[in-house]
Amino acid sequence: MKEKRYKTLEFIGIPIIYLIATLLHFVYKLSDGSTLSILFGAVNESVWEHIKIFSVGFVFWSVIILLSSKPPFYKFVVAKTVSLYFLSLCITVFFYTYTFFTKRPIHIVDLLSAVAFVALTQYISYRLVTSSNRIEEYFVVAVMLLMLFFVMFFSFTVFPPRADLFKDPVTGMYGIISENIDKGALHLHNSQQNP
Repeated sequence: MKEKRYKTLEFIGIPIIYLIATLLHFVYKLSDGSTLSILFGAVNESVWEHIKIFSVGFVFWSVIILLSSKPPFYKFVVAKTVSLYFLSLCITVFFYTYTFFTKRPIHIVDLLSAVAFVALTQYISYRLVTSSNRIEEYFVVAVMLLMLFFVMFFSFTVFPPRADLFKDPVTGMYGIISENIDKGALHLHNSQQNP
């Protein structure tokens, strides 16, 4: 492995992952709901859909790193799986913690925290791959966890569980939201439920 190149690619990935996620945030609307945009883009404003777009950027950039710097494969897969779950957990826990106090999302906080979590995730991944720890022994477990993540990833947009993680805070709906909903009636309904 070319360690200097690997380190550079990990840290260059911070803005690239963020830019990919930003693009994927809007791709569903820009493509008029194409199948690919449903699978990889954000179809609503739920926490899950934000996890999804950052995960796509993270996985895409991980493949670029793997092909470009050829790190030890088993160790790399374990490190990236741990990092992927860590990124998802950070986004979720931080969002629900700060909105518990603010009672509403704050856009700038979401943006800055996303950058921080992507940076932290890339750093953790780098440290795991370059450490002397024998994490490659967990390769099979990592592959199973990665497969579980992809099953959830491709299922929960189309068939979202009825949990806050998957609920669009703007409409109060789950999953793919029709472009033709009566937003005025929906707002009135939500305001009556949450006085």
